[in-house]
Amino acid sequence: VQLQASGGGLVQPGGSLRLSCVASGFILDYYAIGWVRQAPGKERELLACASGSDGYIDYAESVKGRFTVSRDNAKNTVYLQMNSLKPDDTAVYYCATPVDYYCSSSLEDFTSWGQGTKVTVSS
Repeated sequence: VQLQASGGGLVQPGGSLRLSCVASGFILDYYAIGWVRQAPGKERELLACASGSDGYIDYAESVKGRFTVSRDNAKNTVYLQMNSLKPDDTAVYYCATPVDYYCSSSLEDFTSWGQGTKVTVSS
C-alpha cells in the first residue's frame, strides 16, 4: 500500500490548487482516503475523509465550502481541490488511508501515508 501526494506549490491568497494522491499496490476505490495537513508548529489536522466507493465525504469546518475531495478510479487517484486559499492554509498536506472502507475521525487509525506536499499561500 503506497500513496504519493503531489501538486503543492506557492499560490496567492484567494487562489486555487489541486492536490493529487496516487495509490499503488491497492485499489483506491475500495478504501477511505483522508487529507491531512500540518502547519509549522501545529498539530496535524484531518481536513477531509472520503469513504470507499464514492461514499460519504466529511470535511473539517476550517475547509468546508472551500475544499472538495474527488476520485478518479481509472487513475487510482484522489484529488483535493482547494479554492479561496488563505495564508492560514499554508502547511504540508498529506493523503492517508486507514486501509478500511470507512473513514475514521482519529488520525491514529490512518496507517498508510503519502510523503506530503507543501502548500504556501502568500502574496
